[in-house]
Amino acid sequence: MSNTPPLNGITVVSLEHAIAAPLCTRQLAELGARVIKVERRESGDFARHYDDRVLGQSSHFVWTNRSKQSLTLDLKHKDSGQILQRLLETSDVLVQNLAPGATRKMGLDFEQLHDKHEKLIVCNISGYGSAGPYQNKKAYDLLVQAEAGFLSITGTQNEMVKSGISIADIAAGMQAQTAILAALIQRSKTNKGSKIDISMLEAMVEWMGFPLNYAYDGASAPERTGSDHASIYPYGAFVTRDEKVIMLGLQNEREWTVFCESVLERPDLTTYPRFAKNVSRSSNREALKEIIEEKFSHFTSGEVATKLDQAQIAFANVNDMPQVWDHPQLHALNRLIDTDTPKGTVKSFKPPGNNSSYEPSLGPVPALGEHTVDILADLGFDASEIKRFQENEVV
Repeated sequence: MSNTPPLNGITVVSLEHAIAAPLCTRQLAELGARVIKVERRESGDFARHYDDRVLGQSSHFVWTNRSKQSLTLDLKHKDSGQILQRLLETSDVLVQNLAPGATRKMGLDFEQLHDKHEKLIVCNISGYGSAGPYQNKKAYDLLVQAEAGFLSITGTQNEMVKSGISIADIAAGMQAQTAILAALIQRSKTNKGSKIDISMLEAMVEWMGFPLNYAYDGASAPERTGSDHASIYPYGAFVTRDEKVIMLGLQNEREWTVFCESVLERPDLTTYPRFAKNVSRSSNREALKEIIEEKFSHFTSGEVATKLDQAQIAFANVNDMPQVWDHPQLHALNRLIDTDTPKGTVKSFKPPGNNSSYEPSLGPVPALGEHTVDILADLGFDASEIKRFQENEVV
């Protein structure tokens, strides 16, 4: 196995904060890129201060910022321009998710950079895109969940529920990473950089493909069905005798027949008109749920799990966070690793893209400005110049 990841030799400069851009660039770093994270002097990325759950550090920040280098820089200072220009001269990708229009005011948009740095790839991550009536609106994750229609299909009949994670940010970060990898391949063919625009709204709409098509041309949208699937049944939560929840998932008529015969011991249900096909089962889900939970009420979750395993019916336990950290499958796959942070070593997970030809490039979570002096020296600034930048509060 080669130990050289595919992005070895690629440098990414990121003017980033919060989740979307940092998640994107963390993944690029772990594919081998050198990621230089530009942060505000003194306060840094505001995600550093969301909470203090990981040895006194922010859970969001620890998650999305390992394997990077941190450079502090006052982007509004008149002397910051020479540092940025030297950075960009030696960089392959610029990623930014600053406020709308901020990079254009600083001369850092693609149109102004391309003449000087024609190989540079510029990726802009925003809430609503670079044009249209929403381009200047503030876009936080929950607000984009609402605009993209996600809240309208998530929750119960009586109450909409947001995603428990920053799903719009994550969607945008994942799309940005993919687009940057494609742009690097494109550059290898054209020898020129390109501009990428990713919005949280567009990324979420891509992930909303099923409900949007389900409601195509004015058809009714999927109803909010809690933890149950909106259109497949039985596919959702069922309670056992010991008041544990089993998530059951049946995808086709063959599995329904096996489930009725081997688990419910009710083969007659397969011929009931109300339950014979998925459409009718979904329409009569309350009646069917009562039948299933009556059967499950005689068994513990472990006993139900054994029956389902024997019948080869898909199911899952509803794990809490400690159970995920201790998940036997994750341990069997050797997913947990030690990651250094400014306040000590913590557990984290390997990135999920397992490639037989290389190991991911994994590094610590950086302290604020930890690499500032080294990066400036790499850019050719001498000790006196670096001292002047520090004294004038440029870095």
